[in-house]
Amino acid sequence: MKHKLLSALLAFTLTTPVFAADSGRTVENFNFGWKFHAGDTCGAPDRSFNDSRWTPVSLPHDFQISQPWVAPAADEKADMTNSAANTRSRLSARAFKEMGAGWYRKTFKADPAWKGRRVLLDFEGIMLTGDVYFNGSRVGGTDYGYLGFETDITSLIDFDGDNIVAVRADTGKPENSRWYTGGGLYRNVNLIVTDPRLHFTRHPLRITTPDVSDSSASVVIDAELTNAIKNYKEIRVLAEITDADGQTVSSRTLTLPFNRRQRTNEYRVDSLRIASPRLWDCDSPHLYTLSLTLFAPDGKVADRISETFGIRSIEYSPDFGFRLNGKKLLLKGIANHHTLGALGAAAYPAAIEKRIRILKDFGFNHIRCSHNPYSKQFMDLCDRYGILVVDELYDKWTRQNAGGRKEWMEQWPVDLPEWVRRDRNHPSVIMWSLGNELQMLWNLPFADWGVTPYRLQKTLLKRYDTTRPLTVAMHPRYRDVNTDSLPAPLALATDIASYNYRYMYFPGDSRRFPGMIFYQSEANTSGMGPNFYEMDLDRVVGLAYWGMIDYLGESAGWPAKGWTQGIFDISLEPKPIAWFLRSIFKPEEPVVHIGVIDSDEQLMWNDVQVGTQKLSDHWNRTPGSSLTLYTFTNADEVELRLNGKSLGRKRNAVADPKTRNRIVWENIPYSHGYLEAIAYRDGQGRPVTIHRIETSGRASRLTATADNPSWKADGMDLQHVRIEAIDSHKRRDPQASAPLTFSVDGPAEIVGVINGDLCSHELSTGNTRSLHNGTATVILRSTATPGPVTLTASSPEYKDLKIRLTSK
Repeated sequence: MKHKLLSALLAFTLTTPVFAADSGRTVENFNFGWKFHAGDTCGAPDRSFNDSRWTPVSLPHDFQISQPWVAPAADEKADMTNSAANTRSRLSARAFKEMGAGWYRKTFKADPAWKGRRVLLDFEGIMLTGDVYFNGSRVGGTDYGYLGFETDITSLIDFDGDNIVAVRADTGKPENSRWYTGGGLYRNVNLIVTDPRLHFTRHPLRITTPDVSDSSASVVIDAELTNAIKNYKEIRVLAEITDADGQTVSSRTLTLPFNRRQRTNEYRVDSLRIASPRLWDCDSPHLYTLSLTLFAPDGKVADRISETFGIRSIEYSPDFGFRLNGKKLLLKGIANHHTLGALGAAAYPAAIEKRIRILKDFGFNHIRCSHNPYSKQFMDLCDRYGILVVDELYDKWTRQNAGGRKEWMEQWPVDLPEWVRRDRNHPSVIMWSLGNELQMLWNLPFADWGVTPYRLQKTLLKRYDTTRPLTVAMHPRYRDVNTDSLPAPLALATDIASYNYRYMYFPGDSRRFPGMIFYQSEANTSGMGPNFYEMDLDRVVGLAYWGMIDYLGESAGWPAKGWTQGIFDISLEPKPIAWFLRSIFKPEEPVVHIGVIDSDEQLMWNDVQVGTQKLSDHWNRTPGSSLTLYTFTNADEVELRLNGKSLGRKRNAVADPKTRNRIVWENIPYSHGYLEAIAYRDGQGRPVTIHRIETSGRASRLTATADNPSWKADGMDLQHVRIEAIDSHKRRDPQASAPLTFSVDGPAEIVGVINGDLCSHELSTGNTRSLHNGTATVILRSTATPGPVTLTASSPEYKDLKIRLTSK
């Protein structure tokens, strides 16, 4: 029987600071100065290999995103979801990109100060599998590219000549993933230098609070370290905690008794209390910083590590679902893959941050990492913005979906500790998910429908974190093997019962098994509204809508290169249905928005209807036509006016979850001019909000809007520039589709070009892209040199547009 109350207190977020040598540790960003070669080549690890013709690249880098599309054969286009189709057809899941390998090389000189030091290469991820060579010798690699690793290169460093790092990345076979993964060195690489005898290990800190209130919080600090100094029996450590304003709230020097029989061990560093803590929550995500300093016997600093953290409590119960800091909170979430539109899998923090800001603006407070660990920078940003995370390790428990080179039973004991230790200190992480859609698998180890593999993983996970519950997501259709009326055995074994799409099972399962706690781990866009309002919102944990941002891969058929059922298109333009969700997730904010029905799409996916109506929110229509449209609103009543003439008022049927916040209007005649939706709330005579769409003329010029006024000249920061085609009255022309060519003058480069059309055959790399619905976006990456940047957009239909920017 499951416990009725599961509690978890406090979590912390990891940073990757760059410390000076006097801190005992240096961390050098190793993202620059690489060269890339597509495909395999003989001798690439050798120091004597000539890579002069290879392409210079900076990390993060996804080598698949620039590859051409691989169109299916004519006889395969009819049914791209047929699992028996051949290899080219199976590429539909992986965005019609060819699978293969790529090589990276970097040449560098060793710093003489490294002599006598310990030198590591830290790879945050190599997609999908990778092998690392240093000066001709294989020194490490990964069989699961969603997690990182480090490798010690100390003994192989040449202090007199060039040093060569060579990396082979392989995307595997088409069947090794069910979506677009990208390929290559798609996350950061760092070079770390520490004391060889006395240092912290990888992901060494574990910090918890067994007691949290508004008046006081207890903080328990554990750290794993290595000590190879024989006579150093009591290790001195300085622990310092500062708040977000830089004020010190605790500073203590302690001694740790050293056990010589075990050079590497986890130590209890300290247990202390913080008075009147500033709690971390979604609205005020306050972060503290913990710094730990190790001292050598002579009093000098041997090592120092720093992490930010947030003080908060989480609780789960079948009675109330989820509480944050003692208050009921409903997870209003998104489940998406890790990729970033035009950038593919390349994990740019600025691109991740842009998505988080958009999601938060529309009312999201939760992200499920489907179905693999996201980047460390993603976790840091969720901590910063107050986004709650369900952290997921795998898709399905098979060799096929875990990388393909090793059996899954051999792989997970390696992956799980790296994953949990990396992410356990993030306040944003509130639940661990070990897998996705597992009850559909008939061949799980131990022949008990996944219960034993789950328990094995749970035992290991609890070695590293005991503060959060565990779950796995259940496939939407399959239930118990013997009777479809009962939950699968695995659903009964987990701490949280997570069902994809089948929220309608919650009431019946709760009556039979009153200890179950429910989370709708995937909800479909086509059921938006009912799949939210038909749940008992007072008792469930919440939900995560699947694929809210369109993405590459999982195409329903050529020419679509990916998933098209989101509420934002792949260029991050909101579709009209985004305001339907906003009206649900932000009930306190008056919302009204018009969505005109253009067509219906009857798409089935995993036995679930996911196809949605195609909507648009412009007023350029065929003269004489009659239209059906929605007004999405959380107001009580909406009036529709055409060119100032009222077409009537309609009530929001809030008592009916199937139609709530979605008022349908039929047989609306089109007339050139404007259409207005005016929303009212009972007791207020004035409109609470208005949405107006107007007939535009043909576009006469281009405009540009940049999103990053604090563009940093660090070689990593991005500037998203949205181009829009407008008429003489500054109205967007939805029919504008002219091609654009971009050029840059100054310290920046183009790293992505995108519009919202996933059926386009244009690539998102290069410097050209057509307008779609009158818009397109170009993404610029800064260099390490600050200065003015001029972006020019040229088109055969419009005068050149120049936008002047500055990186600082």
